[in-house]
Amino acid sequence: MPQTFHVDVVSPEATVWSGEATVVVARTPEGEFGVMADHEPMMGALATGPVEIESANGERTTIGVHGGFIQVLENQVTLITDRAEIATTPSDAKQVAQRLAEEQEAEEGAETDQG
Repeated sequence: MPQTFHVDVVSPEATVWSGEATVVVARTPEGEFGVMADHEPMMGALATGPVEIESANGERTTIGVHGGFIQVLENQVTLITDRAEIATTPSDAKQVAQRLAEEQEAEEGAETDQG
């Protein structure tokens, strides 16, 4: 049985996903990377797109994220996102992430118009 580590995916509104996982696949502006137990410490910016998590019980969860950061430290992975939402499929996660990015841009544009 693969080793597990703790994962938290949080946005300003809520904790989107939290639990034990065996693999996390995320994307940064430099490219996609995977994290397994005992990964070396790292931090990076998250690119808009899907994050895939395989939980300890083998279930796969795909989350669409827009912006934020990932930290890997001492068998704990924390994704602090600007916006995140659980998707039904990996391809759906790309659409969810794009929608989240567009919503944020629209909100920022509305604030600029009012300011």
